Amino acid sequence: MSNSISSGSLHELLGIPPCTPLSTDEMCLCLKPVLYPAPVLPERLEQFCLALVAAMQSLGITVLSADEASGGDGRFSPGTVILAPGYFPDNLLAINRVTTLYNNIIVGIYDEPAPLTTQSLPQERLDAIVGRLALDMVHILIFVTDRSWTICTMNGGVVTFNTPYPLTEDVRNTLVPKLTAQVVPPRAEELDIEHGGLLTGTPEFEAVAADFMQCSALWSKNASLLTHTSTEGLDYRAPFYKRIVARYLDQRSGMSYGFFARQLSVSVQPASYSAGAGLLTVHLQGRDFFVSVPQISVITTRSGCRKNHLDPKGDLVEIGLSQRDGRGRAWLKTPQGLSPESVAKPSFDTLTILAHALGNALTASILKTLKPEALFPGHLALFGASMTHWHDYPESGQLPGGYYLHGEQNPPVACSTPQSAAYSLLGKIAALEQALEQGTEYRGDVHIEPNHGTNIVGMLSLAETARLMNPAPCPEA
Repeated sequence: MSNSISSGSLHELLGIPPCTPLSTDEMCLCLKPVLYPAPVLPERLEQFCLALVAAMQSLGITVLSADEASGGDGRFSPGTVILAPGYFPDNLLAINRVTTLYNNIIVGIYDEPAPLTTQSLPQERLDAIVGRLALDMVHILIFVTDRSWTICTMNGGVVTFNTPYPLTEDVRNTLVPKLTAQVVPPRAEELDIEHGGLLTGTPEFEAVAADFMQCSALWSKNASLLTHTSTEGLDYRAPFYKRIVARYLDQRSGMSYGFFARQLSVSVQPASYSAGAGLLTVHLQGRDFFVSVPQISVITTRSGCRKNHLDPKGDLVEIGLSQRDGRGRAWLKTPQGLSPESVAKPSFDTLTILAHALGNALTASILKTLKPEALFPGHLALFGASMTHWHDYPESGQLPGGYYLHGEQNPPVACSTPQSAAYSLLGKIAALEQALEQGTEYRGDVHIEPNHGTNIVGMLSLAETARLMNPAPCPEA
């Protein structure tokens, strides 16, 4: 992973914990798994777990027993990843032994095929995964057969390995990142919230909303834009566990995936070659640039809304990042006029969205210095930039001209994690470096997230991006 911006700066800018591991080697070093098997394990599952523990040990990862990982109250230590193979009665579920809902990742491991087929539509796949997560109160699912094993994650991602037991390289390159980067919704204490602060009756808002509506309509028939899995329709073992799911999701009504966003205009100062108070250091092309960090704001879709059927005055929120005493602080404005019963929650991807917006500003600042004639800084100052995220990948011929690809070699983490935000920001600097090396115009970037999806960010509007990703069918001859 590029060190164009230091981990300390990422902490100051975005609030990413300074100890967040970004490389696979760092993830292996910090992973603290515990094996917590069900009272009875079938032989195949027992052999799978032995192979999994051996693979982890070969990577220098120590797997603790349940007793070793528990405190005096019998609860698992914060930060441990609980590997829970087998089928548990309610009273022995791992969720009953954690200290808080956000301190541990729980992995259910099952002696059965994944509840999916090659014919499963993306939404059907997501519904099946989320339903099983809620039933067994886990965060990640692993399904084991005599020929393969499959990882299913909360974001609808599915990865199958055609080996009966886990190979060390598959554990290192795929499983470890998923066990290290936890998906956690933004919490109220992490945001300054202004209810009703987003004015929806202004000409500026109407223009932005029109772009969202055109974009939504163009994506409406694309099965890869996963819309909504309601928590009300899921099976729960008991009302107690339903309440836990609601608390974990911060009272969201369900899970939806992907986002649309419009960064609002931001004028940036040219980067300097000399250090100065309050300036961020960005290393690019073998030298340091010193960049003033501006305030940024973004109109984006709220958590849980149906992206393919938007209500612009109820489904859009404004988020931003202000610099206070040298540190970034996120904020959220909900739409004016919402009834007290309506709740506009921030997207799970809030930190990633803000990282993209900040990266756009840093990129524009450096371009102003290196290529004063570049189009991107002026466009950002007048029109802002658009952001589209969905859980699939574009064909190579669909990539917009002047947009630079990055991220394919990153560890496969979910988009709602601190790692994803870091990769979004660092990758944007790498994309700019590509454009400068090639001597071509920089218009934006395409951030590929392995096992997950795509972010397309840049000068195109949301509607223009949607048309590229959802071309109209050719008329029949």
